[in-house]
Amino acid sequence: MNLDQVLQTFIVESRELLDDMENALLAVGQDKVNTEMVNAIFRAAHTIKGSAGLFGLDHIVAFTHVVESVLDQVRDGKIEIADRLIVLLLSCCDHLGALIGAVEAGQLGEDQVLAQRGLPLLEQLRIYLGVPQPAGLQVAASQQDTETIERGAAGDHDHWHISLRFGHDVLRNGMDPLSFIRYLGKLGTIVGIATLPDAIPAAEEIDPESCYLGFEIAFDSDADKATIDNVFEFVRDDCAIRILPPHSRISEYIRLIQELPEETARLGEMLVLCGSVTAQEVDAALNLQAEAKLAAPPIGAILVDHGVVRPVVVEAALAKQKQVCDLKAQESRSIRVDADKLDHLINLVGELIIAGARADLIARRAHSADLQECTSTLSGLVEQVRDSALQLRMVKIDATFNRFQRVVHDVSREIGKDIGLVVSGEDTELDKTVVEKIADPLMHLVRNAIDHGIEPAELRAFRGKPAQGTVKLNGYHDSGSIVIEVSDDGGGLKRDKILEKAVERGLVEPGQSLSDSEIYNLIFEPGFSTADQITNLSGRGVGMDVVKRNILALRGNVSIKSEEGIGTTVTVRLPLTLAIIDGFLVGLGKSAFVIPLDMIEECVEFSAETGHDYTNLRGQVLPFIRLREMFKVEGIAARRESIVVVKYAGKKAGLVVDALLGEFQTIIKPLDKIFNQVKCISGSSILGSGEVALILDVSALFRQIERRNAQQLLA
Repeated sequence: MNLDQVLQTFIVESRELLDDMENALLAVGQDKVNTEMVNAIFRAAHTIKGSAGLFGLDHIVAFTHVVESVLDQVRDGKIEIADRLIVLLLSCCDHLGALIGAVEAGQLGEDQVLAQRGLPLLEQLRIYLGVPQPAGLQVAASQQDTETIERGAAGDHDHWHISLRFGHDVLRNGMDPLSFIRYLGKLGTIVGIATLPDAIPAAEEIDPESCYLGFEIAFDSDADKATIDNVFEFVRDDCAIRILPPHSRISEYIRLIQELPEETARLGEMLVLCGSVTAQEVDAALNLQAEAKLAAPPIGAILVDHGVVRPVVVEAALAKQKQVCDLKAQESRSIRVDADKLDHLINLVGELIIAGARADLIARRAHSADLQECTSTLSGLVEQVRDSALQLRMVKIDATFNRFQRVVHDVSREIGKDIGLVVSGEDTELDKTVVEKIADPLMHLVRNAIDHGIEPAELRAFRGKPAQGTVKLNGYHDSGSIVIEVSDDGGGLKRDKILEKAVERGLVEPGQSLSDSEIYNLIFEPGFSTADQITNLSGRGVGMDVVKRNILALRGNVSIKSEEGIGTTVTVRLPLTLAIIDGFLVGLGKSAFVIPLDMIEECVEFSAETGHDYTNLRGQVLPFIRLREMFKVEGIAARRESIVVVKYAGKKAGLVVDALLGEFQTIIKPLDKIFNQVKCISGSSILGSGEVALILDVSALFRQIERRNAQQLLA
């Protein structure tokens, strides 16, 4: 076993668990009665603690144990999940992230600086552990009766209790369940053991290679829980194990019975037979639970008949257990793949597409029907391989969106505003490279919406708005692009103030007429800011220019719509992938250009009056651009030109070309930095003949049309 790889897996999974824990904490902050979320937070902390123990990371285990203890009290209803506690637990998540970061950097032992930072958090957590159970959740039974029963369970039974459920595949994986039970004997004494055969199917349905047994074990040992748990290390993925320490309260045994999955299992009877509890103790504990009249409905009922404990699980528990099993089955179908391997695969697919195009060209030149049929089949298979390879790189944008829940939570409290985040379209998928590179620009946009967009509570009340401001994140697909909108219901942009500042800085000539869109886009100029004062978040004119530069580097664009007093929406448009696209090849003289196929609506024959830059498309005015004139292509235009109708951001325009050459699988090759100033070109591709075809930037062409129309209106 490569321990370095295993440790790296621990680091990756721990970070994922911390993200889940953070998201659940923020969700609980909005819905404080969500019991399942509280359980999810506890499970995340418990898993991190257990995994850290396997690597001897005792400092992480010690810190997480205190966090887990507080969360356990929250689960039991002894501590109320209030905003102050949520903020503390979020800080604990940050500290655990720092501890795991130190492990990733090679610091396996305790770091004194980080240890000092964690001390204030531990002190606050221990204060919560000293808080008594809230009066509203006190059980109706007297404290004396409760203590008597709990002492009876803890005093008479000073051994461990181990509940084992082996998976069906444990035998196929070469493991002998009984060998693990025998090995327990080396750590202590098995006081009692009861076998649960309830999962064994009818004789004709039994698979001799499957394991159907479960065990309830009373175990006397001086070993600690980690040592006992490590006995089952090699079958951890193939079994479910629950361990109760010596002197456990009878309520813990009751919870164990309720959590176990068997539909008609004799679990209580098994606990009695192996000597872990007595029927009288369970009976008394159940009576106390009945008297408590807890608000939450019980998961199931447990009956005691002649000293035999029999649990009866209701449909809700069975449905929940099935959900857990389905989730585990889903997880087992997923594997982790290194990102570099995916990138290498995409590069190979790109070269395969170029080679396939070359083979197709040779087949057509050779006028061989059989060869053309083979290359056609090959092209179809290459297209399927390409789509499958690209699908591997497609990830949902929900992880990027959800990280802003924490940003809004922390920043709104820092500046004293009540702000909520509404997320939609989180299931939208796009290339992982785009997801990674869009996170930073979105961070700037969200922070600006919080700081500049949302007004103070007094001003919102004066304008008749709700006290809580709202920032919205929305993602969706449109014409081969991914669209991300960041909007707020704040005060909106001040058009006149932006224009005045732009004139003052010399960005706009005095008296120059600009559209609202052009004025709002001035905020993306380097160093431009209309903030009255500088804060920790914004006001220095740094950020928005970086946002635009990063988005343009991804072959995307950004636009702003705003209404003063109503709110602002920033729209970011990005390509779905940066690697391979379906293109449409067009000819201009001896040159070839590629248009992204997703943006093409149709192709029509060119017809327009001389001197006009628009045509009639079935009763609608369609502006167009003569690409031959724009790129200054030499030679005489074709006798019959065509118009390729493209759509972008809900608008249509035409591109006049000499020839339509058909669909083409396009490998996007970035242009060298020396060509950064070339307008309306987003990249290049290699044809089957070895020639280079430039890929048109449709968004830039639309901006050219808008600029031309604005100039004509001014004239």
